Amino acid sequence: MYKYAAIDRQLVNERVAQFRDQVRRWQSGELTTDEFRPLRLQNGLYVQRHAPMLRVAVPYAMMSSVQLRKLAFIARTYDRGYGHFTTRHNIQFNWPRIEDCPDILAHLAEVEMHAIQTSGNCIRNVTTDQFAGVAADEVIDPRPLAEIIRQWSTLHPEFAFLPRKFKIAISGTKEDRAVTWFHDIGLHLKVVDGEVGFTVIVGGGLGRTPIRGQVVREFLPWQHILTYCEAILRVYNRFGRRDNAYKARIKILVQALGVEEFTRLVDAEWAHLVDGPATITQGELDRVTTCFSAPGYDTLPAHDLAFEQCRHTEKAFARWVDRNTHPHKVPGYAAVTLSLKPHGTAPGDITGDQMDAVADLADQYSFGELRISHEQNIILADVRKSDLHALWQEARAIGLATPNIGLLTGIICCPGGDFCDLANAKSIPIANAIQARFDDLDYLFDIGEVDLNISGCMNACGHHHVGHIGVLGVDKNDAEFYQVTLGGRQGNDARLGKVIGPSFSANEMPDVIDKIIKVYLANRHADERFLDTFDRIGIDPFKNRVYEGRAHGKARVSEREAA
Repeated sequence: MYKYAAIDRQLVNERVAQFRDQVRRWQSGELTTDEFRPLRLQNGLYVQRHAPMLRVAVPYAMMSSVQLRKLAFIARTYDRGYGHFTTRHNIQFNWPRIEDCPDILAHLAEVEMHAIQTSGNCIRNVTTDQFAGVAADEVIDPRPLAEIIRQWSTLHPEFAFLPRKFKIAISGTKEDRAVTWFHDIGLHLKVVDGEVGFTVIVGGGLGRTPIRGQVVREFLPWQHILTYCEAILRVYNRFGRRDNAYKARIKILVQALGVEEFTRLVDAEWAHLVDGPATITQGELDRVTTCFSAPGYDTLPAHDLAFEQCRHTEKAFARWVDRNTHPHKVPGYAAVTLSLKPHGTAPGDITGDQMDAVADLADQYSFGELRISHEQNIILADVRKSDLHALWQEARAIGLATPNIGLLTGIICCPGGDFCDLANAKSIPIANAIQARFDDLDYLFDIGEVDLNISGCMNACGHHHVGHIGVLGVDKNDAEFYQVTLGGRQGNDARLGKVIGPSFSANEMPDVIDKIIKVYLANRHADERFLDTFDRIGIDPFKNRVYEGRAHGKARVSEREAA
């Protein structure tokens, strides 16, 4: 993973000192609360429903065991002993004091971490595939270029106060696992006639107005990615709405102008930038790439007999292998997902003690490195197959071996109304209630692959729009209700889910999900996944079953709920 150079360390340390002085001036009254707000936001510091929240970046999903131990220390020293991993490669601490945040940032700087631009109207954390560098279907490792984009965008003076937040995701694999179609800029690495470049997607996003992005350039040579992104951002900075926060994202601008006119404006701006100082040289790419050299893999057989024997004789281990391991490009190795979705806890939460234990596992089994997934789990990317059984036993002992990756209870879930003052409804209790209803592993495995995503409000931090089953918290007459969508998906065939009808109360939600699953099981053909059945039979059988027995008038979708 990327190791800081002297200039990186200087930048981060000076940023800590700057923020320490900003906090001091705010405390003394030299800065008003309104003046302090954009300064703290660009250092990842929010004020939430009950307390401040600090969001720390995990660039392109990677961190070391040393860094994870530092996060454990921060959780115990400055928070309530835990942290929460998000859907965009960040960790959030929900209970720090504002006065302590400069000290927290100083601790992070000691291990080459920061919270710069994890909030505010700026370019946010660059994200990619959690299996980058090891995935069997990888075309190009996106991490060096992701790091170059991160360095270029950090504290970029021209883009420090954009109309709204701005998010970039990169995919380097055949199957997109970075949700690129729903980012402000989505980048697909590809090779055409031996040349490496990007397909550039612009104007995707979820939130209040979910929109699938559109391709503005089919192939852009990798050397020009910074200048082309700069041209996109300049057009956005110039023409993006600043009078209405709900219409300020670039997706609204692309829709208003039309993709052809937007592309014309970008190309006209790019004409002034192409081949300029921000063009990436081969030397710069080589310099950054050396930070991502492969670890010292051993030459191993593709099949380990002891591993296969354990898998054959131990059902619980076999289940875990089936759901929680991922193919590796190096024979004899596997990538392992440690589930942060044990039933009865908040999805994505991890205690300080668990962080320390995972750091030990990373040192012992995965070259001291780990990843954070879009699905809010932890990945040990380089595990020998011969070590999988021992790793499984140790992960089970710390509560991180639930075999539910890709299954119904591996829920993506935002913190919701328990923490966030933007939320209309709680998310965590709904997730826990659904997990409790589907607590039978045999049943879960029979159901098969189903992505369930929950968001507490229209900001869609839980990415409910792209869940096979999506749940959105809505405010209905000052009470918490939940709207359900079906058929959403990420990947190459990314689509938005469809609203099935009026919303449900919290206590109805486990029954609603149960009815949806039963419709699927009753109608599926052999080997069909949930999405296969949904695409074949459509939404009506699900809708009819869920609203069975309700008065006809209540089965009509109001404009407000369907928006």
